[in-house]
Amino acid sequence: MGSLSGKKIILGVTGGIAAYKSPDLVRRLREQGAEVQVVMSAGARQFVTPITFQAVSGRPVRDDLWDPAGEAAMGHIELARWADLVLVAPATADCIARAATGRADDLLTTLLLATEAKVAIAPAMNRVMWAHPATQANVALLRERGVVLLGPGSGAQACGETGAGRMLEPVELGARVAALLGTEGPLRGCRVLITAGPTRERIDPVRFISNRSSGKMGFAVAAAARAAGAEVVLVAGPVVLPTPEGVRRVDVESAADMHDAVLRELPGTQIYISTAAVADYRPAQPVDRKIKKTESALDLDLERTVDILAAVAAQPQRPFVVGFAAETNDVEMHARQKLTRKNLDLIAANEVGDDKVFEKDDNALLVLWRDGGRQGIGPGPKTLIARELLALIVKRWRETGAAAAAASTAAAPHGLPQLGIVR
Repeated sequence: MGSLSGKKIILGVTGGIAAYKSPDLVRRLREQGAEVQVVMSAGARQFVTPITFQAVSGRPVRDDLWDPAGEAAMGHIELARWADLVLVAPATADCIARAATGRADDLLTTLLLATEAKVAIAPAMNRVMWAHPATQANVALLRERGVVLLGPGSGAQACGETGAGRMLEPVELGARVAALLGTEGPLRGCRVLITAGPTRERIDPVRFISNRSSGKMGFAVAAAARAAGAEVVLVAGPVVLPTPEGVRRVDVESAADMHDAVLRELPGTQIYISTAAVADYRPAQPVDRKIKKTESALDLDLERTVDILAAVAAQPQRPFVVGFAAETNDVEMHARQKLTRKNLDLIAANEVGDDKVFEKDDNALLVLWRDGGRQGIGPGPKTLIARELLALIVKRWRETGAAAAAASTAAAPHGLPQLGIVR
């Protein structure tokens, strides 16, 4: 049973080149068990034919507010009541503007006004159009009204330029929708605690020691865990990434901050996944004033930071513990040693370097576990890698009996996940 089993989704497709991705999005949503009704704008028909969407959705496409058959009994109202979610992907600048001003001059915009379901948009447009104050004001207004913003992503665009404005890839949108709507899944009732991003270790008020971790892998894992039905707490170092839907985020800065937050959130946790690139060393004596450039050299006395992963693995009633190992050489050997030394249940290793993994959207993992088992995942987008990794974690968690043990020893329920950020 998929995480969207039984959910009814209206997919609005508007007239942007990213519409070519929308049939794949339909397939991704249906794979998770959703029923998908496609509603096309007039512009969308210039890019993809209705018959394409009918083939992948299994339902006739709706594209006309004045369709005599569809509107014989006020069909747009019936359709609006049918949906659990109205998702517009791609959402052009024009569609966003018309939705923000309450226009209802075609079937899709009428549905956006008539529905009581959740509404989400996946913007897709040129980077300058996305950055324009009018577009940003329209998006802000829609968010104030409760519309969920999915993306946009950043990268190469069809026009040849590069920047923010790309529609998120179908696999990521599928995961985001599952996180938004999903109530079923292999981790339903399970509490998952995840760390992500770098830490910053203070030298003086303006300088710090850190690393190149972007946090993208950890945030992708958090989104995948939420889509699998888990209550997810994400302890994040200083990164500029949107919080995955339905995930409670705790922002921290230093390794000590992250350690304190993890131990505070640990009770009741069944699975702990440490993707964070925690600094191994910190200045032993940070200073209160900016260090002036007066000497030809500066010596820093460094001391070890607290080992958060080992501390969690050493807990008397510990969760299922998953570590990450970022290595520049002898990846499997170093990861296997870390797995044993820190008493982990599973470790995901990757090779890093100047042109690998850090700040990239793609990744590849070698996953190892205690009995000598190993499995490669990828290469591929971090969103897809995260879903495959999570499936393997769930499999090992169940096979080792950790799931049953967690059920019998878990603390009192923490309730439903809270949205937003704790600072």
